Amino acid sequence: MPIELFKKIISEVSQVTKLIALHLMGDPMVHPHLLEMLEICQTQNLKVFFVTNGVLLKNPEILLHPAIQQVSFSLHSFTDNFPWKDPSAYLNKIFDFTEMAFRKRPTMFINYRLWNLKSRSGNEALNPTFYQAIEERFHISIPRDFDSSSQKNLKLKNYLSLHYDTEFVWPALELPVIGETGTCYGLRSHFGVLVDGTVVPCCLDKEGMIPLGKLTLDPLKKILSSSKAKAIVEGFQRHRLVEDLCQRCQYIERF
Repeated sequence: MPIELFKKIISEVSQVTKLIALHLMGDPMVHPHLLEMLEICQTQNLKVFFVTNGVLLKNPEILLHPAIQQVSFSLHSFTDNFPWKDPSAYLNKIFDFTEMAFRKRPTMFINYRLWNLKSRSGNEALNPTFYQAIEERFHISIPRDFDSSSQKNLKLKNYLSLHYDTEFVWPALELPVIGETGTCYGLRSHFGVLVDGTVVPCCLDKEGMIPLGKLTLDPLKKILSSSKAKAIVEGFQRHRLVEDLCQRCQYIERF
């Protein structure tokens, strides 16, 4: 996303929320102007929830920026992308950052995500290796019988936690219909903005299958109050999925 477009979006977003995430499928560590983007967020008094797989963690100091309130590392993505690789060097970079945050930003929330439970491809098989590495580095013990069905977060040390969840398939129009009833937090607790300024109802519409409008053409409040956006929200309130993509979204099953 060009910086000028980002500035425009942030100025409007800051009128409706104080918390943002700098990703919608993509990893914010790849953006060449990430530091400038964080500075813009701070100027608008926005707090950032930062999600990354940590593979490109070459300048960890940037994640200590005061605009960032929480950093989540998607550990499960390493096994998804590099199932043949030893994760030791990858994990050590993340552990080094965590220890630095303990010293310099002691109240920063840090999550190690394992969103691969009940994995169809068996990608949770490496989780015990992650547990052992975490235990050895931070001198803690991780219970293997933790019931993640009733509680997603397991506090490890200071403000560091393990965050569990089941694997899910990204929704797509080519997938079969799951159902027409259900509810969601899309447009009620959050919305998404794609790289070209297209506003979408949720963080899973990575391909812009439900475009609500473009911030290069219309103001955000007009887009969020459009008849299409209202129909989606009213549908969720009545437990009706009015959009084709929502009818194919496995995430609905979590609510």
